[in-house]
Amino acid sequence: MSDHWLEALAWGDDGLLPAIAQDAADGSVLMVAWMNRDALAATVDRGEAVYWSRSRQRLWHKGEQSGHTQVVTEVRTDCDSDVILLRIEQRGGIACHTGRRSCFFRRLGDDGWADVDPVIRDPESIYG
Repeated sequence: MSDHWLEALAWGDDGLLPAIAQDAADGSVLMVAWMNRDALAATVDRGEAVYWSRSRQRLWHKGEQSGHTQVVTEVRTDCDSDVILLRIEQRGGIACHTGRRSCFFRRLGDDGWADVDPVIRDPESIYG
């Protein structure tokens, strides 16, 4: 596959696009990260999610440390070609570094934000 599909996307001034990881089975949003051209190309090539880590300033193969990789079943973009949607199978059932299934575990209520989803595995046991 040539790289023309990468050029068809509306990359931000910083060379990044937001990428949504969605569970392919039930449609739930597990996380949002960032991708540059290299991350998206690597994702398509390897069939597992690779993101651009803004904090580490490098490519980040999701699960490289935890083992909780994301097998990509489909890649989509939106109508403006400025967001990537990855439909994924989350290995190990944990997408969030907090040890939860999803990064979206906080819900707004009358008293502010509250954690509403359980920790599946203690992050200390995952990352040391």
